[in-house]
Amino acid sequence: MEENGFNPSTEPTEKEGKTGIRQAYWNQPREFSLWQRVQIYFISHLAAAIVYLIGRTLRWERRGTQNLKNVYTARKRAILVFWHGRIFASTWYFRKQGIVVMTSQNFDGEYIARCIQMHGCHAARGSSSRGGARALGKMAWSLKKGFDVAFTIDGPRGPRYVAKMGPVMLAKKSGHPIVCFHVSTERKLQLNSWDLAQIPWPFSRALILVGEPIYVSRQASEEEVQACFEKMQNTLDSLREDADGHWEKKKNRLAE
Repeated sequence: MEENGFNPSTEPTEKEGKTGIRQAYWNQPREFSLWQRVQIYFISHLAAAIVYLIGRTLRWERRGTQNLKNVYTARKRAILVFWHGRIFASTWYFRKQGIVVMTSQNFDGEYIARCIQMHGCHAARGSSSRGGARALGKMAWSLKKGFDVAFTIDGPRGPRYVAKMGPVMLAKKSGHPIVCFHVSTERKLQLNSWDLAQIPWPFSRALILVGEPIYVSRQASEEEVQACFEKMQNTLDSLREDADGHWEKKKNRLAE
């Protein structure tokens, strides 16, 4: 066993990319039909272009970002967790930082992975239902090499706003903390998807809230691990409630 606690057999093979960041390739990648590959190409490029065009117009408010700076001051990297429905604005906010994001190996996950890669992120391909152990292996390796990692914590198919255990397992194995965040935009298009995905309107104001880091001891008992998981879930719920309620409260204050 390696020091990060993952069996080497679950870790990816490595290949040097043009950016100097070592990329990972799984032995049995998901195969798609020609028509699916065509769709993935056009959807991913269109999505990346929309993220760029709208993202550069957003006006940001930030709260709690010192929590993330404190993680780096402690010479740690962050295991970022957020809800699946906020991928759009989050991709823009954390662009060009080399963050390794867990994305599923299904059709949706493929074009999402390509979209975020166009904005300077990287993908660990896997989910709770397929390839999860290998993806966690890559994320542990990425943390060790000095890169942040991220989970859309209720993905790839929900239930909406119900967290999964993956980040807590990774935090315990790696010694790096979980950092929850939530992004909310004042004006947005609300999609009728399982995750209630939001696409901001151009020039909307956007708010990001970042929670305090959650550390999980390598010697944590099963009860302590469960307590950390519940803390992560509660933090995500609280950040969402505060951030999404921010705009209504602001509107009410202006109306008084």
